[in-house]
Amino acid sequence: MTRPMTVSASTVVSATPDAIYAQVADPSQMPRWSPENVAGDVPAPGSPLSVGDAFVGTNRRGRASWSTRCVVTRAEPGREFAFKVRQIGLRSPRLTSRVATWTYTFEPVAGGTRVTETWTDDRRWPDVIAAAFDKVATGGQHFHQFQQRNIATTLQRLKADLES
Repeated sequence: MTRPMTVSASTVVSATPDAIYAQVADPSQMPRWSPENVAGDVPAPGSPLSVGDAFVGTNRRGRASWSTRCVVTRAEPGREFAFKVRQIGLRSPRLTSRVATWTYTFEPVAGGTRVTETWTDDRRWPDVIAAAFDKVATGGQHFHQFQQRNIATTLQRLKADLES
């Protein structure tokens, strides 16, 4: 069986696409919503990033902690923000590898904005190796299942935060 390489979910937030984009396109804000991200080291905290900008995300899952270097690939205010995770490491991102792509889209709808978060697995590993690694790294799940849960949590927290 081929593993799913992309998962996503959406929610409607009672705010404008531009207002939500301004928050999401500043990865230093992500710890407010993400169940794993605990820090985002960006060039200018409080400002949305542009295509080509790089940032370092620090993540924690249980007692495990790691950092990733990410590069912004899409930055269309009020429409789309995306970045690719291209380096990973325990204390600092040193190992260059295709890890994942994260994409956020913002669509005006009645009552606010539909925010869609998408995770794409960029690892080009054989499925059997990915499955073994995933189950160890996530405590028993495949990454697509694990990320589906993380996306749901992130969107729920984003909605609650921006609507409060």
